[in-house]
Amino acid sequence: QVHLVESGGGLVQAGGSLRLSCAASGRTSSDYVMGWFRQSPGKEREFVAAIRWSGESSYYTDSVKGRFTISRDNAKNTLYLQMNSLKPEDTAVYYCAAGSSYYSFDSWGQGTQVTVSS
Repeated sequence: QVHLVESGGGLVQAGGSLRLSCAASGRTSSDYVMGWFRQSPGKEREFVAAIRWSGESSYYTDSVKGRFTISRDNAKNTLYLQMNSLKPEDTAVYYCAAGSSYYSFDSWGQGTQVTVSS
C-alpha cells in the first residue's frame, strides 16, 4: 500500500491560484495511477484529475479542464495539482489517491482544505 500526505491547501480569492502537493511513500510503482479527488459539504467525493505515475495519459473532469494541471515528480515521489483561475465552486477538501487503474484507487491521503472566496 502507498502512504500519501497532501499539503498546499488554503484560502484564496476567486481567480487566484494554489498548488497542491502529495508526497507518496511505500510501495510506489510506475504502473500506479495517481489521482486527485474532492469533496464539498453535503456532496459525494468527485474525481478531479488523474495521471499514471509514468507520466502517460492524464485525465480531468470537465469542470477543471484548462484551469487545473496534474503532474508528478518521480525523483521526489510527489504528485501535484496546479489550480489556476479558481472559482468558489472549487471549494472542497482535496484528496490524493493511488491505485492500480483509473477505476480503482485503494490508497488515500487525509485531505487538504481549499477555500475559494468570492
